[in-house]
This record gives sequence, structure tokens and C-alpha cells, in this order.
Amino acid sequence: MRRRRTIPRGLRRGITLRMVAPNAVTAMALCFGLTGVRYGISGEWERAVLSILFAGVLDGLDGRIARLLRGESRFGAELDSLSDSIAFGVAPALILYLWSLQAMPKFGWIFALAHALSCALRLARFNANIDADEQPHKSAGFLTGVPAPAGAGIAFMPMYLWLVTGEPIFREWYVVAPWAAFTAFLMISSVATYSWSALRLRKRIRLEAIALAGLLAALLISDPWLTLLVLCAGYIATIPFGMLSYARIRHQQLNAVS
Repeated sequence: MRRRRTIPRGLRRGITLRMVAPNAVTAMALCFGLTGVRYGISGEWERAVLSILFAGVLDGLDGRIARLLRGESRFGAELDSLSDSIAFGVAPALILYLWSLQAMPKFGWIFALAHALSCALRLARFNANIDADEQPHKSAGFLTGVPAPAGAGIAFMPMYLWLVTGEPIFREWYVVAPWAAFTAFLMISSVATYSWSALRLRKRIRLEAIALAGLLAALLISDPWLTLLVLCAGYIATIPFGMLSYARIRHQQLNAVS
């Protein structure tokens, strides 16, 4: 008599819908990132940048959808890292190269590679530390370095300036190359940066925060490039404050232990 093969219960049911939904959003983010490269090849720079920004929005949603549906999985975590590496590392690097860095003698491609490589290294460091027992930055509610989506947005600041002002100097390789190197450093650095969990709003200003979010959405529609430029500049300005806040919290934690 032929023996019936026993299939593990979890595999027999396959992937549930609640696991498919967040992974589908992650796949959409990956596709938006690659679509940005397509627009970069054809010289449609506004669409190229918008594609990366849409990928960033989707990247911010997939994790929340997974937690809401209780659909977290190891597969989803791996797919998210691969998507981030391509959408916020490889794609912006290629767009910047096609837009400006290819005019740089000999080393233009190196600066583009620096962005892509730094993004991959940052994500690898994040994955390697997921199960680490001691994560000082995470335990204090901070991130280590600039996250990949923010790094991609910051890397495009010369392009925002170019789109706002129309001045050709912002497209010159001697402006874009140092900025790309600076952005790459921010991603792989060990500086403490603010995370959403570190931000706490006082009860009396929550309505004002909601109103500000609505106005920000209107500004993004009416003047997206200037708004993005201001947002990125504001984010960079918070980095020193994040470092100081983390140092203070870490000092308090060490005093409490001792």
C-alpha cells in the first residue's frame, strides 16, 4: 500500500491573505523604484523622482499593514530589505548618475555606486542586529544612521533645487558628487537619528499637528519640489538634536543601571 505523504499543517494551508497584502505593497514599492529608473533613462526627471517618493510612501505602509493584519513573516522581512536596497539604493544611484554624475570625468560612477553600496550596507547592518540582545539606539527609541527612504530623499536635494530654481549649477557634477557622498555617509554612520517611536506629541498640540499634516499635504500638491526641499533640510537639521537627545537618554540609562 502506498503511504500518504504527510504535509506540515502550516505549509498545507499556504500563504494566508493577511500575509499576501503587506508583501504585495512591498512588491509595489520595488516596482515604483525600478519605474523611476525607466523614467530616468528617458529623461523624465520629475516622474523619476516621484516614482522613488511613491516607493517611500509604500515602504512606510507595508510594515504597518503587516502589524495591523498580524501578517509579519520572515519572508516579508527579507523582501522588504531587498525592495529597499533596490528602490532607495540602486534606483536613486542610477537616476543621479544619468542626471548629473555621468558628466564627471572617471569617477562619476563611483559616487553613484557609493550611494547604492551604503544603502545595502545599512540594510545588512539592520538585518544583522534584528536579534541582537543589546541595541542601544533602538532601546532608546532612535535609529542608527539615516534610514534608506530618507537617504534617497536627501540624495535628491540638488535635483529639488534644480527643479525649483532652474539654475544649471545644481546639476553640475561637482555639486552632486559631494552631496551623494555626504548622503552615503549619513546612511552608514552610527549617529542616532529620530524614529517615529521617539517622537511624542503633547496632548494640547495634537489638533495643531493634524492641521499641520493637512497643510503639508496641500503644499506637496501645490509646490512639491520646494516642499520636499524644506522637509529634507528640516530633517537634516534634526540630526544634531537627535544625537544630543540620545546622548542624554543614554546617560540617564547608564546612571540608572549603576
